[in-house]
Amino acid sequence: MHKLGIKRRVTTTFAVLVVAGSGVLAATPANATTPEATASASWPALPKGKVVSRITLNIREDPTTNSPSLGGLRPGAIVALDCKVRGQNVNGNNLWYLLADGAPGYVAARYVQNLSYVPYCDD
Repeated sequence: MHKLGIKRRVTTTFAVLVVAGSGVLAATPANATTPEATASASWPALPKGKVVSRITLNIREDPTTNSPSLGGLRPGAIVALDCKVRGQNVNGNNLWYLLADGAPGYVAARYVQNLSYVPYCDD
């Protein structure tokens, strides 16, 4: 009997939340826009990645470790990614991310955990 009472309370609570939520949505005018909604509609958010290397990750001019270094990213840094390309194989991974937001260069995908989908670069 105790389990049935908890199940009933959970079901009732869920139903109340659904009804309350639908009222909030209905009260919002269909043509209402906020700066955040307008910005996200016209400019989709850039993919992001988290640096998971143990040491500073080199930013390279081209997607190869033989390319000149343009700087580095600290472990744990969150970076904007433009797209990915195939390049030199780094510890079993031949993908490299092209950095976004005006930051030039590539980083080995082996050491960056993508936090969202990253498309391939156009040729």
